[in-house]
Amino acid sequence: MPKKGNRKRLKFKAGDVCSESVTVADYADADPAIVKSGRVKKAVANAIEKEAKLLCGLEASQGVVDEVLSSSVGVEEDRSIEDCDPGEEEEGENENKVGRKKKNKRRKENSENEDGEDYPVDIWLLLASYIRPEDVCKFALICKNAWTVTCTAAFWTRLYRRHYKIDIDLPFRLQPDSIDQMHCLRACVIRSLFHLYEPFSLRVSKIPALPESTPTLLNSKCLLFWVRKVSEALWEFNFKFVKQQEHRRNGCSKSLLMPKQYENVHVNPDSDCYVLQVTTLNFIFIPVVMGMTLALFTINVSTDMRHHRVRLIFQDSPFQRKKRGDQSGIQVILDPVQSVKLMDWWHPQYPSSPYT
Repeated sequence: MPKKGNRKRLKFKAGDVCSESVTVADYADADPAIVKSGRVKKAVANAIEKEAKLLCGLEASQGVVDEVLSSSVGVEEDRSIEDCDPGEEEEGENENKVGRKKKNKRRKENSENEDGEDYPVDIWLLLASYIRPEDVCKFALICKNAWTVTCTAAFWTRLYRRHYKIDIDLPFRLQPDSIDQMHCLRACVIRSLFHLYEPFSLRVSKIPALPESTPTLLNSKCLLFWVRKVSEALWEFNFKFVKQQEHRRNGCSKSLLMPKQYENVHVNPDSDCYVLQVTTLNFIFIPVVMGMTLALFTINVSTDMRHHRVRLIFQDSPFQRKKRGDQSGIQVILDPVQSVKLMDWWHPQYPSSPYT
């Protein structure tokens, strides 16, 4: 409220009550808060109206005084919330709440119906040039176009060239001259990254000499078996396994989802395959086990307490989980064993297939 001593009273006469009677001098000592906001509180407006009536002394000038006050201080048209009637205020609040609810509902419906921006494949191919090898899966899950980019030969070729190092010795199939082939391109690039990309090579170096979990090979089919003489005192026995159930399921899903123009890039004959490599101190005769299913795989201490002993049991058909204790079938015992390696298809020491 303005101080009483600083209030400038408006002096009206009966004959000249109009908007032109208010001069700049009348507002020279006005309250700065009122001048800044452009509004007058209801109490001040009522006081001015009462004083004007007393000065005029005419009830007939009631309408003229109201007009002057409304035009000068905005009592009627530009009044604040304090001037409103409580009933009107509640009604206004209810209308605002209803309006806000409808507005939020429309926003929610628009957000649900909005599909977002659809960027062309070229944009995603450009962004893919900055993706780390370990983030390829996350990038492919962003949208369909991003996944389509990870299926192209250009994506895998650029990924290989970005991490290629001339000072690292690579197998012949993983050399730059051979990597230009479309067939099995994705598998070859992934294998080369375990030679070229340091985070992947460190992951391989941390693999223990002996498998920590043997159930990985259980109920897997033996596709191939061969023996190789490493030195005068070491023999290497290799068993190539494939997971039967997962192999069929993954093959079906890839044929349904993979674009036909990129199927040749994603061909991988060694998909879902493992190689069990057992190095022994002497040659051991092993019966034919190709085409059979591995039912048991154990690693124990050898009889001399200095080496290991590997025991494998093969059966003609896949076994049920309830009958896992059944140890009937062809038994293979390798003893004494120097080392045991279980390698996935992407392992640097995985034997290369003639198809890749």
